[in-house]
Formats: sequence, structure tokens, C-alpha cells
Amino acid sequence: MLKHNPTLKYVINRILWYVLTFFVAITINFFLPRIGGSDPVTLTLNRMSSGMTPDRVRQMEEDLNVRYNLARLDEDGNAIRAKVGADGNFVRDAEGDLVPDEKGRVVRRSLFNQYLNYLGMTMRGDLGMSIQQDRPVAEIMRESIPWTLALQFPSIVIGWIVGNILGVLAAYKRGSFDKILFPASMLSTSIPFFVFGMVLVYVFAIQLNLFPAYGGYAWEYTPGLNMGFIMSAGYHFILPFLSICPVMAGGQAIGMRSMSIYELGTDYIKFSKTLGIREHRIIKYIFRNAMLPQLTGLAMMLGQMVGGALITELIFSYPGLGTALLDAVNQNDYFVIQGGALIVAIFLLIANFTVDILIGIFDPRVKAGRVEG
Repeated sequence: MLKHNPTLKYVINRILWYVLTFFVAITINFFLPRIGGSDPVTLTLNRMSSGMTPDRVRQMEEDLNVRYNLARLDEDGNAIRAKVGADGNFVRDAEGDLVPDEKGRVVRRSLFNQYLNYLGMTMRGDLGMSIQQDRPVAEIMRESIPWTLALQFPSIVIGWIVGNILGVLAAYKRGSFDKILFPASMLSTSIPFFVFGMVLVYVFAIQLNLFPAYGGYAWEYTPGLNMGFIMSAGYHFILPFLSICPVMAGGQAIGMRSMSIYELGTDYIKFSKTLGIREHRIIKYIFRNAMLPQLTGLAMMLGQMVGGALITELIFSYPGLGTALLDAVNQNDYFVIQGGALIVAIFLLIANFTVDILIGIFDPRVKAGRVEG
């Protein structure tokens, strides 16, 4: 069946590769924070155990090991403790088994068992508990990601569409339009997001007092589907959006202009002009063929958008994922770091997979390769 359906074969092949890449990403995401030797139980105890009795500290240590899925559990779900020798290692009996001791140290699962448990939790959508905030990481992600998506997605998509349209028009029209657009695009891409954002805050928020300088919404509103909150969030959205979209559009315009100039020199465009084909149809041909590399760039931007607005979020105190990840890094909250990194990896894989399929549909060279293969 696959031999006679190259498109289906191509899609299945892509799916298998991306599933494999996903598991590699999960594996790296699990082991990377543990390379540094940071221990969530120790970090939490150092923060909370001041003034506690030894018995209370020991009980908290057991509770934390269970909460973070690090401890071996008995049949009743309690952490197993074992006797510790003078050398700091667990004492074993003649048969090699650990010697139980209620006042001993909590016995942890092996790293491999922790990894298998982490895989199972991830498949269930359980990203663990935040060390600092003492609540599920998935809950933090659910609160942060919508803000980042609401900021990044329109900025990237609108900037991509506008930039590509301007780029192909500049290449085709040339003249004064190109002479104005090209330097303006170069200028916009040379300005970092954070510099542009600070300029916007200074001019439009501080000097002219037209827009709020920070926050995702006014303090008197509670997030929800009500008109007051939506209007406030939209009002606070304008400056962060304007700090990203023009820069995105400028970069896309430069790339599209270069690709379109190349397409204008190809034989099929020259032949189309000699046939008297209408201008708008020629521009359509140029746009379709020149946008293939731009699609790959769009995939990268969409895949990174959940973690790519860090600087913008910091400048405007926007409550997105970038801000949550920065707080987690500063507080050594590596369950939140793991969860955020995994979300970014998932978005990146989904975006690249989507563009792989789209390129397979739009690019005749890929179609021909599938048929020949």
C-alpha cells in the first residue's frame, strides 16, 4: 500500500522520526538537570527547615522524597528507610539486602527507575511539583503559556505575512519602493527586541502616556472571559506586540526580497512575461516558489515562540512562560525548568513536522523525490 502511496509513506516516515526525536528530547531533558548534582530535596530543606527539630526535618525529607517521586516505597506507600554506616553508605546484611532502620536515610530509586517513572509521568501530562511554589508544574505552564502564545503567535504570523508580501513586491517593483523598504527593513532587523521595546516604553508609555508600561492587564481585573479583562489585556498587548512584529516583518522582507530576485532571473518567469501573463499571477508564482525557505524559518519561529519572548516579557513585566522560566532558573526550581524546556521542545517538533509536511505538498522537487523513491 505504501509503495503506491508515496505521500502516505512520506508522512509516516516523518512521524516516526519525530517520535524518536521526542523521546531523545525527553531523555536529555531528564538527565541534563541531574548532571550538576542539584538535589530538589536538599534545596527545599535548606529553604524551609530553619528552626525545625531533627524529627520534623527527617519527616519533611521523607515527604519531599515521596512528593518528588525519588523514594522507594513500601506496600503502604511510605518511603523506605535503611541504616547508614560510618562511611555514609547504606549497611547491607549477609544476603546483600539493605538493613531497615526507621531513623535511617530514605532509600531512593535508581536513576534508571526515576527515568522510567519520569517517562510515565510525562505521558500522563504530569510534570512534577514546583520546588519553590509548591504546586504542580503543569498548572504553572497552563497559566504562563497562553500569555506567551497570545503575544508571540500574532506577532510572528502577522510579521511573517506582511514581511513576505513586502519583500516580493520590493523585488518585483524595484524603484523607490525597494529603495525605501530595503533600508527600513535592515534598520528594523538591526535593532534588538529589548532596545526597541525600551524605546516604545519611553516614548509611548512614559512621555506620551498613551499605553501602559508594564503588566498583562490592569490590577483591578481578574483573568476571565469578561469584556473588562479582554479590553484591558488588549490595551496592554499593544506595546509588546509592536516591539516584536516590525522586527519580524523586516527580517522576513529581506529574506523574501533576496529569494524573489533569484526567482525573477529564472527562465519560467521570463517566459511568463513574454507570454503576457498578468502581473498579479507572476507575483503569485514568485511568492509560491520563494516562500519555501521562508516556511522553514516560520517553523523555527513558531516552535521557539513559547520560550522566545523572554526579553520582551521582562521589559513589559508580561506574565508569560519566559518570565516563569527565568524565575525558575534564579530559584533552582529545576522541575519547572524541565517542564518549560519540554514544552518548548514539543512546540518546536510540532512546528517543524507541520512545515515538513507543507513543504512536501508545495515543493514539486520533494514530490518528485517521493515518486522516484
